[in-house]
This record gives sequence, structure tokens and C-alpha cells, in this order.
Amino acid sequence: MDRRHDVYLVPGFLGFVNLGRITYFGHVRRILAERFTALGLDARIHLVRTPPTASLPTRAARLAETIAATARKGDAPLHLIGHSSGGLDLRLLTAPGVELPTDVDVERLAGRVRTVVTVSTPHHGTPLASFFTTLRGQQLLQVLSLNTIYVLHFGHLPLSALLWMGGMVVRFGDLLANSELLDELFSRLLEDFTVGRRRALRALLRDVVRDQSLMLQLTPEAMEVFNASVLPRPGIRYGAVVTQGARPSFRATLGVGLDPGAQVTHAVYAGLYHLIAAAPPAHRSARLTPAQTRALKRAYRVMPSADASDGIVPTLSQTWGHVIHAAVADHLDGLGHFGDAARKPPHVDWLVSGSHFDRARFEALVDDVTAFIAERQA
Repeated sequence: MDRRHDVYLVPGFLGFVNLGRITYFGHVRRILAERFTALGLDARIHLVRTPPTASLPTRAARLAETIAATARKGDAPLHLIGHSSGGLDLRLLTAPGVELPTDVDVERLAGRVRTVVTVSTPHHGTPLASFFTTLRGQQLLQVLSLNTIYVLHFGHLPLSALLWMGGMVVRFGDLLANSELLDELFSRLLEDFTVGRRRALRALLRDVVRDQSLMLQLTPEAMEVFNASVLPRPGIRYGAVVTQGARPSFRATLGVGLDPGAQVTHAVYAGLYHLIAAAPPAHRSARLTPAQTRALKRAYRVMPSADASDGIVPTLSQTWGHVIHAAVADHLDGLGHFGDAARKPPHVDWLVSGSHFDRARFEALVDDVTAFIAERQA
């Protein structure tokens, strides 16, 4: 059997690989390469640059074009891994009979795909998508996105922004209610980047407001239509990595410690978590198979409630196909963006959720994904 494989990593909404700094999948790519080498597989790992806010068909078409341009010739198997909304790009690309805006022979490419792995993907939508289409939601989304990029780029929030926000006593509700506060915070975060990077960031974040195509497609109502028409392709093994962040509480806030940056980002995480929990139950849940239910109970000891989430996507919304791995983690922990400054290169936490995700749990997650991809490939 062919030992050569092509593995594609597809970012989600606002995937930061599009900004030129390969940080979004940097940790995953490194450890995946190590695991495949240990298994004796010649796996090429590709990073896909998708339009960050474009519609799912546009993103899936870009994925098809990337594969056509970079995959090995012949019939070497393809494996697709998508984070967040990137997982929906994979499902759309591999759906039988799909028509995408591209000249690439999508059917031929899809016929070479052996596995599809989705990580923290909103298969049944997320209530945050509905909120982020509002004027105030768009404003908050720009700040949240810039905050994440800043932290992953510099390793911490700037002291000036922390002091201006009132340090660790700032409340998410204040941010949500005050548009002038959001504008000021955006400006303070942006000023530390170079002039060239500032232009790129402004252009990217303007697209967040101008192009709402993807966000509208991630609402629970839109995903209900998506799931009714986008069906699995026979012969492909679909698997999901599910994440459930720590539930915000007074005890969790105390556990974050006295660091102002940690307290501020924890307050943001708590606010996002509560926004999801406040949505109607039908917008947070999904109909699970018995096997999926057993897998979640085995991983979490109890079945996650309908209001559980990773801070961005409801936990139950992330199930699709075989549950490969279920972790106590926030939305970016599974990509290696958790706190571990001692590592080289260091792991930087995007938001301090109190989930206590660490290197050992990260390696266990990647081991399960690698095993799923490598199954029947020996």
C-alpha cells in the first residue's frame, strides 16, 4: 500500500495563516510531522490559505485549487484536517455531486480523500454567528480577532491596553455596551504593529464587516439547511475532535491568578461563554448517535449539557461522524495555543479559559488524530 500521503490543514474563520505568519497551525504541523515520521509514513503537510471571511463555497473552491496545485501526482491518498469553520469547507468539498466556483475537477480530487478530521467545528452552527452579524457584534468581533492576533504575535497583551481597560476589574458587559471603549481598545492594540502589518490587519478586519457571507452561514438555522443537503461521501472516514471549555465561575476566576492580562482575557472568555449559554436550547444542541453519546460520556464522565461550549462553538454542535477525541479545552487550545512559555517555540494562550489544557493533553489529541488518519494505511 502507498506510504505517501498529502495532509491539508484548513483554518477557520479569520485563520491567521492568511497574515503571513504561520502561527495558526504551527504547533500542530510540527507534532503531526513527528508522528507521521514515527509511523514510517511519507506525509507532506500543506497549509491552505483560504479567504478568511468568504462564503463556504468560495473557501471550498480555494481548497480544491490548492490541492490540485500541490498534491502528488497519481492516486496518493489525501487527508483533510479543518479547524472551526474550516471543517465545513472539508465537508462541502467532499460532498457527492457538489458544484463549486472553480475549474478544478472536484469529483476526482474528492475521490482521493481518505479521511476528513474536523476540530471544534460548528456542524450545527453557533449562536455567536447570529450575534456577530449585528452592528455591535461586528465591532466586538474585530476587537476579539485583533486581540487574538496580537497575543499570538507578541505573546501578551500590551500594558497600555490593560491599564486603560481597568486591569483585571474590567467586565465583559462594559466592553459589549460601550462602542467608544471598543474603538479605543482597537486603536491601542493596533498601534504596536509595523505600518505594513497595520495595513494588512485593517484590510482583513474591514472584510469582517464588509463580507458577512461566512458568518451568516454559521448560524444554527443556516447549518440546518447545510446538513440536510451536504452529505458524507461513501469511502471517506469522517472524524471529529470535540472541545468543551471550563465553565466560568467565581472559583475559576480566582484560579486564573493575579495577572492582569489573564484576568482580562478570562473575562472576555466568560462573556462569550455566557452569550452562547443564553441562546435558545435548539441553537446549542444536536441530535447525536448512540456511538457519539457514548464517546462524549466516556471522555467527560457525564454528558455535556446543551449550554456547554469552548467559548466559540457549543460542544454538542461539534459532533460529526466518529468522535476521535474529546478534550477539556477552549476553541484554540487544540491547535496548541495554550499557555506554555517554557517550550521552544513557546505556546501562547489566546484566551485564559481556566481549562488547564497542557502539552500532555495536546499530544494525546494529536496522537488520536494521527491514529485515525493512519488506520488501514499500514
